Amino acid sequence: MTIHVSVPDNVHQNAIDILQGAAGIRVTAPGLMERADLLEAIVDADAIIIRSGVKADAELIAAAPRLKAIARAGVGVDNVDLAAATANGIVVMNTPGGNTISTAEHTFGLMIALSRHIARGHQSLLEGRWERKALGGVELKGKTLGLIGLGRIGQAIALRAQAFEMRVIAHDPYLPPAVAAEIDVPLLSLPEVYARADYLSLHALATEETRGMINADAIAAMKDGVRIINASRGALIVSGDLAAALQSGKVAGAALDVYEQEPPPADHPLIGLPNVLHTPHLAASTADAQVTVAVEAAELIVDYLLNGVAANVCNPGTQSKS
Repeated sequence: MTIHVSVPDNVHQNAIDILQGAAGIRVTAPGLMERADLLEAIVDADAIIIRSGVKADAELIAAAPRLKAIARAGVGVDNVDLAAATANGIVVMNTPGGNTISTAEHTFGLMIALSRHIARGHQSLLEGRWERKALGGVELKGKTLGLIGLGRIGQAIALRAQAFEMRVIAHDPYLPPAVAAEIDVPLLSLPEVYARADYLSLHALATEETRGMINADAIAAMKDGVRIINASRGALIVSGDLAAALQSGKVAGAALDVYEQEPPPADHPLIGLPNVLHTPHLAASTADAQVTVAVEAAELIVDYLLNGVAANVCNPGTQSKS
């Protein structure tokens, strides 16, 4: 029987080519679809490949009784109902390494742009102003960068920060200390990182433990004048608390690529503040990263469906469908 793999999201053509070249696999790749059309299109799918445009929730899973695997072309699986997938014997896999460099470079770009008022300087010049004195910045050299999460992306950022002669510290309760020691990054408690960091960069998943972790109490424990960068998950920050701290001067600036609701509403408390730099979830949006994660996702699906080998499994313990 032919295996049907559906790609109901905007995934690079290289991934489609890999699937079409695999013996016994039939591919449909309509691109991002309306919800009603999507639920109908996957009714006989054995596997799907998605990015962030598709929400693989319990409704979608119920609409695809043959579904055996979901591959997320990217790191986060916030848009996949892992409990529903596990209950239905569906293996969920992701591509955690594919956008590491793109995200690290974007994060570091945000840090530099925030420190030197690059976006505000550009806009003021377009509007006919010459604001050299008003837009004086700060150097990264000699400053302390605190990383919340020292996984692949955190480690890539640490290496770049060290090249800029920054001191790097981190909090990551899941990382073996030996791994951090290899790149000369001390692992500290969360209060220690808050107290010492001139820059705080977030690299954690949104879980019950981390959701809203950057709140009024956490900010109060931070250094005066700290700058906060978030290219990870919008849900990590209580936006109203951060806005208040930015307005009071407790936090000197923030650079944000992610939001709890995307796109953020017009009345979002952080939109329009002069000391906040915004980008629309661009961290992984490079041509290089999109090719890499798409290819990795396709290879994961082929290896699982044809060879029974599952890698980068996000819901371990799943009993595969026969």
